[in-house]
Amino acid sequence: MSGEKNIANSSTKTTAIPGGLEGSENIFRKTFRRYFPLIFILWILFVLYPNPLSLVISIHRFINPDVNPDAVVFMLNDLPSDPVAIEQAIQARISYRLDWELYGMPWYFPTVEEILEREEGDCKARALVLASVLKAKDISSQVNSSPVHVWVDYEGKQETIYENDQIKFYQNDPETGEKRFQIPEIGLGKLMDSWRQQLWTPMPIDRRILLFSGLVALIAARVILRKKRTAQ
Repeated sequence: MSGEKNIANSSTKTTAIPGGLEGSENIFRKTFRRYFPLIFILWILFVLYPNPLSLVISIHRFINPDVNPDAVVFMLNDLPSDPVAIEQAIQARISYRLDWELYGMPWYFPTVEEILEREEGDCKARALVLASVLKAKDISSQVNSSPVHVWVDYEGKQETIYENDQIKFYQNDPETGEKRFQIPEIGLGKLMDSWRQQLWTPMPIDRRILLFSGLVALIAARVILRKKRTAQ
């Protein structure tokens, strides 16, 4: 009798394992299907920002630009008093380079110290240094942002197709800290073309391969799981 019980217990244990595995697989399938869009987005973010903290820091600095007049004091004696001439001088001093080239990520908002150390950067970098100099010289200014550009407004500033009141969606006053949002008036074609030039074209080839291979693998897994579900 005891031998029969041992055989029965052994049989029960062996049949319980496949059931557990099947249950775990079903949970995985349901989780994967339910959160597939989130997994898809997270993979893109992981490839673009291996250190997610860099993106969090950049968003914070974008909303609260670190205009730092103390960091540019050493420059003041070499700069003119007219804001237009100051902007031209800063553009000549800060060589234009994209974030992919400098920081290995598509979009990064640096500090004034980081910019001056490299003396390179894109429109964000030039705008931040310019706003810092203008504040150090007690010249009123505002930091403006559009979906494709960051610039500084001041008295006498001339509007351009990329620097005007219609295209901006965020404005920050370095003196008062006031923040204003609005819906930008920008064409989809201009938006996509700018993003392509700044974010996609300079993207390293190894990152592109990693990005696409991961997305293809996720889509393939989604298709396979869907076929398995249909076949059941």
